[in-house]
Amino acid sequence: MAKRSKIVKNNQRIAIVAKYAERRSELKSIIASPSSSFDQKYSAQKELARQPRDACPVRVRNRDAVDGRPRGHLRKFGLSRVRVRELAHQGQLPGVRKSSW
Repeated sequence: MAKRSKIVKNNQRIAIVAKYAERRSELKSIIASPSSSFDQKYSAQKELARQPRDACPVRVRNRDAVDGRPRGHLRKFGLSRVRVRELAHQGQLPGVRKSSW
């Protein structure tokens, strides 16, 4: 089980990313556009740098939906490898079977 503070902080980051997502994409398109002038690009870069650090989606950590474990996350299930194994053995994941050969 992850620390409750880490889980809460990650949830706050997700909210901040969602809040600034549209504006970030506008600024990024201005910077990447070959038709925008140097001044437009420069002002867009400055505004992008003024945004909060947690507004960048790279800072969000994928965590287990049940207990918040940060490592061994499987995107398909939204769970950690440990939790997937437990639930698969209990038969609670539809379509997942223990392999044997």
